[in-house]
Amino acid sequence: MRIHSDWGDWLVRDVEDADPDGIAVWYLGCNGFVLKAADTTLFVDPYLGIGDPPRTVRMIPVPFDPADVTEADAVFATHEHTDHVHGPSQAPILEATGATFYAPDDSLAVAREDEAWTDEWAIDDDQFGEVKAGDTVEVGAFTVHVEPANDPDASHPVSYVFEHDGDTFFHGGDTKPSEEFERVGDAYDIDLGVLAFGTVGNIPDKETREPKRTRWYNDENQAIEAASDLGVDRLLPTHWDMWKGLTADPTALYHHARSFEHPRRLELAEIGDRVDV
Repeated sequence: MRIHSDWGDWLVRDVEDADPDGIAVWYLGCNGFVLKAADTTLFVDPYLGIGDPPRTVRMIPVPFDPADVTEADAVFATHEHTDHVHGPSQAPILEATGATFYAPDDSLAVAREDEAWTDEWAIDDDQFGEVKAGDTVEVGAFTVHVEPANDPDASHPVSYVFEHDGDTFFHGGDTKPSEEFERVGDAYDIDLGVLAFGTVGNIPDKETREPKRTRWYNDENQAIEAASDLGVDRLLPTHWDMWKGLTADPTALYHHARSFEHPRRLELAEIGDRVDV
């Protein structure tokens, strides 16, 4: 399956041409990001599929073709759901760059067994790296700490803390608030944190296709609770732009954050935007 971008290759070239002073991150929509620092490029949860219409309908452009990526040192996945582990989105990046795919065990099982990436693409088995909460991985200029996540819909989900030269970026995947987050907040001085945010909507059931009340992401109160416990300086909400029926207005978070010490600031980004940590 070849992915065709709505935007051509300008975003990929923008990332490759960048020479950030610190960590630069580009929001890919859904929960995907590119991180770049000191000639090291990492992808986190990049998803370029269209969903499963009419159950899940993508509401934003496909920002790049993964076959156009020529620079990547690693791809990280937070959990096994399709919009976080997706062969057509991620395997071409591994194939073209030799990057390592880091993910929890059940996410790796999707790549190795369910989707058979090594059969469909020129990927070696040693390009898969299993991680679990408590691990630390060094990738180029980045130190990546693997921390717990609270996603009741996922199997063995994790969050990541990316550090480079005193700057810290937290990616929570689709986590809800967690009892672990106060500890994580005490352990790291998180400059920019990412949390999934969305509304509750009626989404067709996977089997019956009947509308079912669905909550996949944090609401306003949960997002600020998690950000407060993590002690993030800047909160960047994600996922609010992606699925028809679950989209939300991230500006609503201003009202909920106003009485909390953290987050100190909301960082609202649209697909394709660059944010410097």
